[in-house]
Amino acid sequence: MEYKDYYKIMGVQRDASQDDIKRAYRKLARKYHPDVSKEADAEERFKELGEAYEVLKDPQKRQAYDQLGRDWKHGQQFRPPPDWASGFDFSGGGFTQADASQFSDFFESLFGGFRSDYSTHRGGFRARGEDLHARLRISLEEAYHGTTREVSLNLPADSDHGSRRQQQRTLKVRVPKGIKRGQRIRLAGEGGRGFGAGAPPGDLYLEVDFEPHHLFQCEGQDIFLNVPVAPWEAALGAEISVPTLGGEVDMKVPPGSQSGHKLRLKKRGLPGNLAGDQIVTLRIETPPAVTKAAREAYQHLAEAVPFNPRERLATSK
Repeated sequence: MEYKDYYKIMGVQRDASQDDIKRAYRKLARKYHPDVSKEADAEERFKELGEAYEVLKDPQKRQAYDQLGRDWKHGQQFRPPPDWASGFDFSGGGFTQADASQFSDFFESLFGGFRSDYSTHRGGFRARGEDLHARLRISLEEAYHGTTREVSLNLPADSDHGSRRQQQRTLKVRVPKGIKRGQRIRLAGEGGRGFGAGAPPGDLYLEVDFEPHHLFQCEGQDIFLNVPVAPWEAALGAEISVPTLGGEVDMKVPPGSQSGHKLRLKKRGLPGNLAGDQIVTLRIETPPAVTKAAREAYQHLAEAVPFNPRERLATSK
C-alpha cells in the first residue's frame, strides 16, 4: 500500500493554516470537479482532493496523520503500525461504509469506519457545499430584546462553470435575545452550493458585532455607563434615575461618593442563563459660576468647608 502525502495533493506546506487548506481545496475542487473540468485526470484528482481534505480539515485526523507520516514520502510502501491512533478521537466525523469506495486503501487503513461529507452517488460525485462566513452588526437594543430582521449581504457564489463571483443576497435573520459580541448565528443551507446533483449546500455563519452606542459600552454580558452627578448629590447622597437597556431605573448614590466610584445594577446587562450587570461609573460635574449668586455660593462653601484636594500631593518632611 502506497503512502499518500495529503499536503502534496493539496499543494500546501505542512504548517499551512486551516484557512490556507480550505482555500486550497476550494480552488482545486472547482478546477477538477468532473462536471466542469476538461482535465484528463479530473475524476481521479477530485477523489484525491476529497480524501486529502477529509483528513487535513479535521484537527484530530490531521494531528494523527502528521504524527504517523513525518518520515514518509508520497508513493512509498507503507503499513500503519498497530494501535497507531491510540489517544485520538475521530468520532466527530468520518464516512459511512456505503461511501467508502471513493477513498483509497491508505485512507481506509487509517480512518476506515467513519462518515464523510464526500460521497459517490450512482457514478456521479457529490460534495457538500462550503460553509460561508460574514459579519452582522446589530444594536445593543437588538441584542438585549432579540429581533428578526432582513439583512443584505455580499456573499461568494459559484457559477455552473465553477467560477466565483460576489452575489448580493437578502436573508431573514432571527437574532436571539441576549446574544453576545463574537457569537455566531447559523443559517442552515444558506452557504455555498454543493458539488454534483443533489449535493447539500453548506451553512452560513454570521458573527455578531455591536454598533457603537451613544450611551453604553458592552464587555461580555456586562453593560457600562458613565453617569454625571452634581457635587451635592455625591456629597450628601441621592436617588437618581439611570437609563438601562431595559428602561430607566432608580439608583441610590451613597453619601460621600467620589468621581470614578462604581455602582452595580445587578442583572441589568444582557440577559441570559447568567444575566450580565450594568456597571455605573459616577462622574462629578461642577456647575459653572456664571452668576453672582453662584459665585457667592461657592465662596460660602469654601469658607464653610475647608478642603484641599491636593493635600496628598504635598511632599512629606
